[in-house]
Amino acid sequence: MPTKKETAQTGPVTANQVAQLAGVSRAAVSRSFTPGASVSAETRRKVMAAADTLGYQVNHLARGLISSQSGLVAIIAAEIETPFRAALLSSLAQKLQTAGKTPVLIATENSDESVRNALRQATSYRTEAAIILSGMPDTALTEMCLRHGMRLVLINRDDAQPGTLQIRLNDHAAGKVAFNTLMRTGCKRPALVSSNAGTPSLVSRIEGFEDAAKDHGTEVFKMIRGETSYDTGLQIGTDLFAQDVRPDGVFCVTDLLACGLMDAARCRFSLNVPNDVAVIGYDNIPQSGWESYDLTTFSQPIDEINEAAINWLSSPPDVATENEIIELEAPLIWRGTIRKAATT
Repeated sequence: MPTKKETAQTGPVTANQVAQLAGVSRAAVSRSFTPGASVSAETRRKVMAAADTLGYQVNHLARGLISSQSGLVAIIAAEIETPFRAALLSSLAQKLQTAGKTPVLIATENSDESVRNALRQATSYRTEAAIILSGMPDTALTEMCLRHGMRLVLINRDDAQPGTLQIRLNDHAAGKVAFNTLMRTGCKRPALVSSNAGTPSLVSRIEGFEDAAKDHGTEVFKMIRGETSYDTGLQIGTDLFAQDVRPDGVFCVTDLLACGLMDAARCRFSLNVPNDVAVIGYDNIPQSGWESYDLTTFSQPIDEINEAAINWLSSPPDVATENEIIELEAPLIWRGTIRKAATT
């Protein structure tokens, strides 16, 4: 068989050239590169040897244009620089690649209009599916995507759309657990801290906390402002702990807010966490486990979220028009920012 040097050429190598070198048909080359296709071991060996000699690579995009299965999966997300979102995207991209898909990240603003534009961009590239982590496209655009054979996965969205997979967490229950945990560990003046993002997941955590407080007959001091960031938590913490009557237990709806608030308590007011103020966060970002924070928080099940999305995308489309919903729990990870519960 000729060497790579002897067969060197300009321009891309074609399947016909591989077939000619291997002494097989063009169809045999196609089957050799198609998982599960019927082809003898000897034929596949000849094809792979010829492909290696010529430096041949399968054009998956061209295949997708023919079969409408490009293997491209758009990941549409905002705030990709935040620790939780970065961890989720990293895991999701790796799992998609393992499943034979090619992830395409489209960064958006945290708005419905931005997501609509992202979906239009995805359909123009024959993307076979989209995983949406922020914003929410309207029903008409969703229907257009489905008509084009595009499958949609909605993560941490409460908006049900026909023909889609909706993966969400029981954030309302987590909010209740946060309040009850603060109360049972001796807190008397609970506070709730959130950003102005207003996403369904954040709103659900807030409502769960407030519902539990209402059932308990306890007034909650609530402070909602700014972006979902460390700096916002630092500023809110500064304002909270400067008051004459300061809270002794705080539920921050994200870990970034909690880390900022804790630094305000300790560095600006010399307060001890948890003796002076207990803190609970949400997300279980890597920083929450750092020794300087040791933050009690709810852990988003990233692996379960991503596996549910990929299993659904890898299975044949359901003829049913109703959306499928998967609800997961976020367990409380107990660390050092909460006092031990009182014993009776």
